Amino acid sequence: MNERSPGTGSTADRQFVHSRLIDASRERVFKAFSNPSHLARWWGPKGFSNTFDEFDFRTGGAWRFVMHGPDGTNYTNESVFTEIVAPERIVLEHFSGHHFELTITLTAQGEQTLVGWRQVFDTAEERQRIAAFVTEANEQNLDRLTAELRHVS
Repeated sequence: MNERSPGTGSTADRQFVHSRLIDASRERVFKAFSNPSHLARWWGPKGFSNTFDEFDFRTGGAWRFVMHGPDGTNYTNESVFTEIVAPERIVLEHFSGHHFELTITLTAQGEQTLVGWRQVFDTAEERQRIAAFVTEANEQNLDRLTAELRHVS
């Protein structure tokens, strides 16, 4: 894969890429992202919960929330939505903790949706430092999304 960012060369060594074919229309999957009630229930790794302080789901809108870890640790999160194309794509820039850009794509495949998840960090070193955790956490996020879709009409 030879993904490029303007002026920074290849991002292959700075990114995590995941995908999942989900048995739901992309409109339903998009709703699970765009509706804060649904998103709060599935966002994050297994065992985490969320309290949203601000969720302005529009290009330029802020998303501020606290992820509550299963061990009681609270993780403050701040992001800005940099692009939203309903029901195809959501791009956000995450500022707190680890800085990254997350691009989520929703591609219809018949009655199913291929969810693409591409997370690009600033450096290969940062990506490598957190790889053991993030790889599994992103898959757990997609597991939780799949489960939440049973509650999205």
